[in-house]
Amino acid sequence: MKRTIELALKNVEEGGRPFACIVVKDGEIVGESANQVAQTNDPTAHAEILAIRKACKKLQTEHLTDCDIYILASPCPMCLGALYYCSPRKVEFITTREDYAPYYRDDRKYFELETFYSEYAKPIKERRLPMFYTKNSKGIDVYKRWKELNKR
Repeated sequence: MKRTIELALKNVEEGGRPFACIVVKDGEIVGESANQVAQTNDPTAHAEILAIRKACKKLQTEHLTDCDIYILASPCPMCLGALYYCSPRKVEFITTREDYAPYYRDDRKYFELETFYSEYAKPIKERRLPMFYTKNSKGIDVYKRWKELNKR
């Protein structure tokens, strides 16, 4: 966790956002990153996403089942999804949204810490982000083809 705090603080000093993530396997750091959203103008450049990418590339796998992940703050839904996909042995964080809310604000149109997480529980038509489902059976053909090519 000490390294996670150091990365986040360094990032803040350099004009970045106060988030960082470390991926560890067998006591060795195999991926680490601070949040790079402000520096890259990439809203997906969260610390967890970047650290997971580095670790997976280094270990040549998409599964981090034998790794531990250390994060400065509880993960956002995007990062939580990435954590589920890579399936680490454990995830540890030291601050919650409620802990840092008095000190950190984000500037997104549909994102406020107070309401964002409740958006997921709402039916699609009630969400603040305009979303529309347009059924097209041709889309399922892609998955059918994948299944044909990946029979086990």
